[in-house]
Amino acid sequence: MPKYKKIQGAAYISDFPVEIAGRLETAIIRTVPVKAGGGTKAEFPVYMVDSYRYFHRDYIYSGEDDVERFVFFSRAVLDMLPVIGFKPDIIHCNDWQTGVLPFMLKTRYAKDDFYKDIATLYTIHNLQYQGVFPRDVLGLFGAGPQNFHPDDLEFYGGVNFMKAGLLYADKLNTVSQTYAKEIQTPEYGERLDGVLRKRARDLYGILNGIDYEEFNPATDPNIPKPYSLETVKDKVHNKRALQKEMGLPALGAPLVGLVSRLVNQKGLDLTGAIVDDLMERDLQLVVLGTGDPYYHKLFTDLGAKYPEKAGIKIGFDVKLAQRVYAGSDMFLMPSKFEPCGLGQIISLRYGTIPIVRKTGGLLDTVEDYNAAKGTGNGFSFGAYSPLELLQTIDRALVVYRKPEQWDTLRENAMRSDFSWSRSASEYVNLYKKAMKKRLAEVA
Repeated sequence: MPKYKKIQGAAYISDFPVEIAGRLETAIIRTVPVKAGGGTKAEFPVYMVDSYRYFHRDYIYSGEDDVERFVFFSRAVLDMLPVIGFKPDIIHCNDWQTGVLPFMLKTRYAKDDFYKDIATLYTIHNLQYQGVFPRDVLGLFGAGPQNFHPDDLEFYGGVNFMKAGLLYADKLNTVSQTYAKEIQTPEYGERLDGVLRKRARDLYGILNGIDYEEFNPATDPNIPKPYSLETVKDKVHNKRALQKEMGLPALGAPLVGLVSRLVNQKGLDLTGAIVDDLMERDLQLVVLGTGDPYYHKLFTDLGAKYPEKAGIKIGFDVKLAQRVYAGSDMFLMPSKFEPCGLGQIISLRYGTIPIVRKTGGLLDTVEDYNAAKGTGNGFSFGAYSPLELLQTIDRALVVYRKPEQWDTLRENAMRSDFSWSRSASEYVNLYKKAMKKRLAEVA
């Protein structure tokens, strides 16, 4: 990964020149040991590409020179392998920032025996962010006019880095099974649905997971009162503490939490359309997030208008987020689209019932509650409609007032398993498929 400014303690290994934009830039390779997790004491090395010019800055993305930064990174990753004496079976690339690496591996590096049989997997985390740049960037990564056509890297007059990854990687995946299907349609495909349909046989959906050691209400140091499934009644102490922290009275009404980037993708236009209706219900609302100034004002005004019912914090606060997950009764996530989503998975872990729209990973992780069967771990709705959202919240409020049903629902939520252990085994299987395909092609 890039050695961003905020990463400390990485040890020097080597350095070498990388040609970029007609000049040589030095790539410094560093490493830091990282614990493997999962209850083991094992460690593995994370290698980092350091460059004062490209990565020694206070932000990670959105620089004017991002195209140059991440082409440099991709080239340095490939060039470093013989330097450190490591030939991987597979390189797993993520998002547009590494989209040109599979292209380079199958073009300018393909004639080198060291590289020719290295497989690639390309993961899409959010198809909306594609890395589209002017035509003149082709030369940065060894492409040329022959690659500038619709069946290759050209994309509506520009060069699309994500398209490069989709075309040249051996296998593709995204972060939920439903999103893998959705992005092959014009509605969700962000003008790349045709490419994805052509590669449908190589496209897989694997759910993201969370670290069940880090997100554990029984051991979380950021919450006032630890609890588990066996001691879930202690959850109410976190609710009282959150109400106090957010300036809300300690009422018994359900507390609905929202932790999110405050942008349209997260369904906040639906939420904004019903906020006054919500405030008429017997509930309290806590909002934590940052994003679009429009939503900053909407929620700030809401808090001022209903000071005893809405607690608002505009900003990014990891520790407060944990307290919202632990202290809320319900978690609101009515996304317009959601490749996977982690908020609903974290809320399930903390016994906070998610209210979501049936899209992407939300559909794959939240099963609508069925009172007759005692099944389900949350509440969900289909149409992208303020009325459907409001009706679904009302359904949740009805169940909340039935303690036996609510206890069953909360137990179902806390027994849900979306840890990395399940997803990791699926990735291992996909790595093997990518390697098999690559070896067949070069045989």
